[in-house]
Amino acid sequence: MHTSTTSTAALEPWSIEQLQQATQGYWLNDKKPAGQIKRILTDSRDAESGDAFLALKGERFDAHDFIAQVAAQGCEIAIVSRPVDADICQLVVEDTRLALGQLGAYRRQQNPQLKVIALTGSSGKTTTKEMLGSILSRLAPTLVTRGNLNNDLGVPVMLLELRPEHQYAVMELGASHQGEIDYTSKMVQPHVAGIINIGTAHLGEFGGRDGICRAKSEIYAHISETSIIPAADDFAETIRAAVRTEKSLSFGTNGDVYASDVVLEAQSSSFTLNTPQGSKTVQLPFAGEHNVENATAAAAFALAIGIGLDDIVAGLEQAVGAKGRLNFIPHKDYLFIDDTYNANPGSMRAAAEVLAQQQGIRVMVTGDIGELGSSAAIEHYKLGRDLVSVKGINFVVAVGEFAPAAQEGARSTQYGKKMQAFLNQEQALPFLIRLIETHQPQPMSFLFKGSRFTHMETLMAALMEKL
Repeated sequence: MHTSTTSTAALEPWSIEQLQQATQGYWLNDKKPAGQIKRILTDSRDAESGDAFLALKGERFDAHDFIAQVAAQGCEIAIVSRPVDADICQLVVEDTRLALGQLGAYRRQQNPQLKVIALTGSSGKTTTKEMLGSILSRLAPTLVTRGNLNNDLGVPVMLLELRPEHQYAVMELGASHQGEIDYTSKMVQPHVAGIINIGTAHLGEFGGRDGICRAKSEIYAHISETSIIPAADDFAETIRAAVRTEKSLSFGTNGDVYASDVVLEAQSSSFTLNTPQGSKTVQLPFAGEHNVENATAAAAFALAIGIGLDDIVAGLEQAVGAKGRLNFIPHKDYLFIDDTYNANPGSMRAAAEVLAQQQGIRVMVTGDIGELGSSAAIEHYKLGRDLVSVKGINFVVAVGEFAPAAQEGARSTQYGKKMQAFLNQEQALPFLIRLIETHQPQPMSFLFKGSRFTHMETLMAALMEKL
């Protein structure tokens, strides 16, 4: 297995000329470092001799304040947007945030051998990315976006890890504002790219799904070969209108690549993958219909970049989910499903369907969903209404500021009694313990899910400890 995450191979060094050329900066007092630069980094704690430390300025911090510290650690070069009083060579640039992007773009251009896939969407990005990583890294060294390094800072940080042996790159692009995907997709120069879906994540920033569609569609302006389209999405027609390449490939119901004969098991699924190159059965080690959809998306991206059907199927069958993405953890007599990595309204409903397939008493524990702006209360209301209505779910325990709104939604149905609401995890834990005591010795399945900031994995760990 070649994966980018485990590689310890040395990065391609930078010359001082390349640094200057990429950023269009100048050396303060013409004081230049000797020798090559082994890596560029933005975390002052890791900076050492041979590194260039790039000082970013955020809303609540300014890394220019750490330059004396990195100099003391032996780092000889700082990339700054204003000169600093420290004994270190300083490359002064107009804006360090933009310089990071310029350096990422420069590194991408230096690797013409690379075949690049870029993908965006409201939900399923990470899982589709992991599936693609599994398909491609069986064949050649592949760089895959790590964690959530998918914004205007994360994407160039990933590109700085490119090495000459990489043959493929799978870049996940996220958007928290208009123009961000235009910026990052221009930087990664994808051969194949597209949107997986338009959901309701980040509703707050974009003022509705139309705005989300506009922001995500920026990806289509920068594709050199094939555009990927979600055929079954509500916005499929709008997305098609944004495509500029001659070649396109669609996935999902009524698409070029689609699943049929779908069988959903408790912790896996199987389906026939139908493509313009033929059809094959896939045994997918992921639960849920949404993951079958993610697999057809991954297959479409891989086909478009020239991967054969047999290799796609082998890669999908060996794929492993990311941490906190529907991980099944048997513990004592109970099943815990860790889906705590993140959440949006669509993925929350999909997770409920997976839980409904499990054994025994089924309990869904939900945290708040962030980034919904002024629609937060109504979205949580609708979610509460829908989750208690899922056949097979016995209890929903909502935790957080919007738990009361979810409970109101639950009470608008005949299943209102299934829902309990708590403002914080400390209040929810005793209820969950009582729930287990009441139902012993029956088997129980718990699914924990919430937006990243809610840290629902903490509540899950606390409950497991009490068993």
